[in-house]
Amino acid sequence: MRFFLLIPHLKIHNANAMSSPYTIGFPAMTAWLGAIHAIQRKLNAKNYDIELTKVAISCHEFDLQTYKGQGDFVHSIVGTANPLDKDGNRPAFIEEARCHLEVSLLIEIENTDPDEKEAFLNLVNQCVNSMKFASGDVLSVKKCEILVFDEDGNVDKELRPILNKLMLGHVLIERRDLVIESMNEGKDALDAVLDYLKVTHRSVVDNDDKVTWTSQRKIQGWLVPIAVGFQGISELAQAKNQRDSVTPHRFAESVLTLGEFKMPYRIESIDQLLWQYHVDLENNLYLCQNFKTN
Repeated sequence: MRFFLLIPHLKIHNANAMSSPYTIGFPAMTAWLGAIHAIQRKLNAKNYDIELTKVAISCHEFDLQTYKGQGDFVHSIVGTANPLDKDGNRPAFIEEARCHLEVSLLIEIENTDPDEKEAFLNLVNQCVNSMKFASGDVLSVKKCEILVFDEDGNVDKELRPILNKLMLGHVLIERRDLVIESMNEGKDALDAVLDYLKVTHRSVVDNDDKVTWTSQRKIQGWLVPIAVGFQGISELAQAKNQRDSVTPHRFAESVLTLGEFKMPYRIESIDQLLWQYHVDLENNLYLCQNFKTN
């Protein structure tokens, strides 16, 4: 038996949409797994010896704060500015992409006690309402639930009720396999990502000299670039003025790959949904990884 904590229809205001140094859009996976880890720490502090190990994200609504005026070629970020200084000038600030969104989080939970279910769920609701998710403020959340998945039973019968809880929405899964496939053919990693994201426009002229334009991507599906972690670019050491004087520090850069948004009814396995931490010290990689990639 596997137990899952469902945080349904979590509405977040002004979440950080700068998911990597190169892209804006859906918040990075590091933000979601970081929030789950924060919930676990809050529950552990309340004497609940539980572990929140994996998470699935279903996005019901997404509103990226950008604007494109009439005749504009690109979108502009709808940002905020610092107050005027004493001379009436606007201080310098760094533009930050923001988004409003509504998501449901399906979290695998270990060491849960069924006898404390109601008290546990009430505490989770309190924790969620007092937190930030991806630097965004929580506006509302529906009552949390505990879902049970029996691996020994009929998989389809056990899975469908859980997937129904994630509708209507799109779940994010990793498509690193597409990047690896292109790299095995000799392409650079960034070129491989861009090759799947670019839209190709073609025109066809028929016998009546009528021109018809078509647009398509390399493959079907809602593919997006996603930030899934970091790669260390310096040795582990102590940094000057670091807040944690015990933990070793290092400089790191963002790791990007491809992700795909899918409707939940297309999911065939519970593990296809779930993300978890993965550390590869040999290659200095600190990743959020889809438990079962396509």
